[in-house]
Amino acid sequence: MMRGFFDSDLWYSFTRSPVTVASAIVALVCVSGAAFAPWLAPHNPFDLATLNLMDAFKPPVWDEDGDPAFLLGTDNQGRDMLSAIMYGARISLVVGVAAVVFATVLGVMLGLLAGYLGGPVDALLMRIADIQLTFPSILVALLVDGVARAALPRDLHGEIAIYVLIFAIGVSNWPQFARTVRGSAMVERNKEYVQAAKVIGLTPLRIMLKHVLPNVMGPVLVIATLNLGFAILTEATLSFLGVGVPPTQPSLGTLIRVGNDFLFSGEWWITVFPGLALIALVLSVNLLGDWLRDALNPKLR
Repeated sequence: MMRGFFDSDLWYSFTRSPVTVASAIVALVCVSGAAFAPWLAPHNPFDLATLNLMDAFKPPVWDEDGDPAFLLGTDNQGRDMLSAIMYGARISLVVGVAAVVFATVLGVMLGLLAGYLGGPVDALLMRIADIQLTFPSILVALLVDGVARAALPRDLHGEIAIYVLIFAIGVSNWPQFARTVRGSAMVERNKEYVQAAKVIGLTPLRIMLKHVLPNVMGPVLVIATLNLGFAILTEATLSFLGVGVPPTQPSLGTLIRVGNDFLFSGEWWITVFPGLALIALVLSVNLLGDWLRDALNPKLR
């Protein structure tokens, strides 16, 4: 199986693009650093027992006042910035991936129903999607997050903040998947294999899941890859605005927001390094998504 993959056009296209290879390396470094943060990070920045306020505002190690124990310096609480970035990227990736998975499942399900059944179901679902698409996704996510926080007890906000964030970002992105799947399902439902499945008595649900769904998943994979970077950026934006994850579990957006308060007082590293990490992560994922879109497009082969 692996040998077949390395002989495929997809692998050939990947190896022939230096930008894509570089993006994959950067993405792999970011994901590995986040996934293995408890073992790779020099410090645990969220263990209060190990923090020392005397270590606050230390510059990066190459500065004359830098400390070799803190390669990228420390923040206002004495937390190691490198460790905080690794742990923060972990939360950003978890929220981004989970939100994309939720949006994909919801969008594919509704898109299949709209495209295969048509009629009033199609009209209702697509009008809802059209209405949602008239608003920026960040505003939809803010609205959903605000409603969820207002409806839930205040003492639960910190415990379920990540789940609320995943739900808010996922709900704001499902129309893109639904519209794509709906268009493909409308084409597939008129093909001979679907008509044959109807003739032998298969239920509409089984036809949609077993026959139509596998044939509409190609574009969905591309959209999911492109939306991963957007979901991570949305999470960072919400956290920067103070409605994301709690300060006890800071993501990259929270770290940037904290560092922004000290940017003009000379402690630039507190916000610049998390910002660079966010840029590297989102840019590498987006470039991989662009390559995948072109590689799976038969017109460009």
